Amino acid sequence: MNGAELPLVLKNAEAASLEGVRPLPVTEFRSAVLHEVRSGARVNAFFAVPNREGFHLHAILGDGAAGEFRWWLARVGNAYPALTPECAQFHWFEREVFEQWEILPEGHPWLKPIRFQPPYRRSPGSSEILPSVTDFFAVNGEEVHEVAVGPVHAGVIEPGHFRFQCHGEDVFHLEISLGYQHRGIERALLCGPDKRTIHLIETLAGDTSIGHATAYCQALEAVSGLRPSRESEVWRSVALELERLANHTGDLGALANDVGYLPTASYCGRIRGDFLNLTALLCGNRFGRGLVRPGGIGVSIDDDAVTELGERVDRTFIDAENAIDLLWRTPTVRARFENAGRVSAETAQDIGLVGPAARASGLARDARLEFPSGSYRDIQPSIATHADGNVQARAWVRWLEIQESVSLIRRLLDSVKRAGCRANQLSPTEIQPNAAVVSVVEGWRGEICHVAMTDDQGSYKIVDPSFHNWMGLAVALRNQQISDFPLCNKSFNLSYCGHDL
Repeated sequence: MNGAELPLVLKNAEAASLEGVRPLPVTEFRSAVLHEVRSGARVNAFFAVPNREGFHLHAILGDGAAGEFRWWLARVGNAYPALTPECAQFHWFEREVFEQWEILPEGHPWLKPIRFQPPYRRSPGSSEILPSVTDFFAVNGEEVHEVAVGPVHAGVIEPGHFRFQCHGEDVFHLEISLGYQHRGIERALLCGPDKRTIHLIETLAGDTSIGHATAYCQALEAVSGLRPSRESEVWRSVALELERLANHTGDLGALANDVGYLPTASYCGRIRGDFLNLTALLCGNRFGRGLVRPGGIGVSIDDDAVTELGERVDRTFIDAENAIDLLWRTPTVRARFENAGRVSAETAQDIGLVGPAARASGLARDARLEFPSGSYRDIQPSIATHADGNVQARAWVRWLEIQESVSLIRRLLDSVKRAGCRANQLSPTEIQPNAAVVSVVEGWRGEICHVAMTDDQGSYKIVDPSFHNWMGLAVALRNQQISDFPLCNKSFNLSYCGHDL
């Protein structure tokens, strides 16, 4: 690969050289990136990195049909013509870049903070950065009213502020204000890896510990020459599917609870715990912390645990099937699901939805098939899609993915002939200089993207699937009853901390 040419063309979790790369003028960069998107690519990551000359803008676009990423680079000062007016997928990314570096995307239609972190605006007369100190969108008219919810919510959940513009019960517009969970994760990862790095990765979105740890380890392995064993890759995939099983089951139970259907809600709450306990069987932690490590896995898995895992997966799936089937056989449940929160395929495409939210709107995108890595190169899932784009579709896609994950786990266990695996994590002895890597994993919420560069500046960028999908929730509430917000919200079940980082 010629590192001096743009775009850099990369496969998933394979390093490319940055040696001699010359960034484009921003006009050429803008033209090339927009052409790529119009040709079917989508935005995986977009960010800025400071340097002596100003800033470099990085756009990473994924071509699922070709199974490759194209990395574009531009030099920019303190402003450039915004990409968002011509491609809505850049909307959230450009707001982030402006908030972080005050690089103005000229012509951006909705330039507001997304996390309220320095150096963005401060409250009047204060040096403190405060979430939600901003001008909110307002709808004016007779009998139009505003409903503000959060950031403190009922129950033990993360903080986020939701502001509804309503006429009676009908929602005209929902504005979502986040940033309360900002912890500076990406900044803390610079100058790594060190002993703390893997802990930060596993806890940046706690319910996706396996997904983010796998993406990180793949990136580190690509730039350091580490090669995990085939068995280690199998166990990473098993853990990733167990994470998907636990969270999808919990979501279906929570959806049942939001419409007052307690049988499925009660059973799925317990069954989610059973799936989490299967991950604990492998590594001693219900969220999988300590399992995925650079170069392999961090625990030994004996033959008895393998046998027990297979038996318990089958038993737990039977329980899940019985509980979840009640949803589809209850007309009142389906009536609520089918009439709430529709996002069309066109809108999902325009704003760049990923994961079950995208597939429920008819978009057949899944990183396990488009950008396979690890054992997914050999054992691939079937993609579950639905055309309706409503709560029912998002619930149904989750159920199909539960079934597929169980099938995948069975095949993965068969592929290692039910043999255990010894801990075989390795420490990188030397990291390749001037290298770039894009590591993508299909987490249970959707595509997880980690980007690493080992040039003089050094950079590590994380894009959680929630970053792509929060705008989808806002769109889903338009022209809906405000009482359907909890149902629509749970049908996406996005991460506050994964977004805020």
